[in-house]
Amino acid sequence: MASLFRHSPVTLHLMNVGRLSSAALMLSGVAAAVDPKGVVAALHLTAADARGITETRAGLGGTYAALGGWALVSREPAADAAVGVTWLGAAAVRIVTRKIDRPPVTASYRVYLGLEISCGVMSLASATARRRGVKKAAGQVPAR
Repeated sequence: MASLFRHSPVTLHLMNVGRLSSAALMLSGVAAAVDPKGVVAALHLTAADARGITETRAGLGGTYAALGGWALVSREPAADAAVGVTWLGAAAVRIVTRKIDRPPVTASYRVYLGLEISCGVMSLASATARRRGVKKAAGQVPAR
């Protein structure tokens, strides 16, 4: 806890928004694991049998819950970076598939895209702030 007091208020804020992004990823994974049929419906996917439901729980649930949970408990900048790249990767594919698949751009489509970009940027900002904090604590970056 004492290490938190060595960070500037801006750095602490960036770390907190990164934690919010990690929590969102983890909770989306928990939702997929607990309510795969609800997630499938919300994302316009199909899981017609038990195997499809299991894949939703594992692929969307377990993966996102584990990555988001790890980033929440980790103090490593790489954890925040991994969450950020995951969110931004989803956003990039969502944008590219507008040309490929031509999905209808509904309100939920826009909300998901906005959340993916926002959470991705928040996590990368947090990773950068943590990296600077680690370097500063090690005496590698002069104080501003």
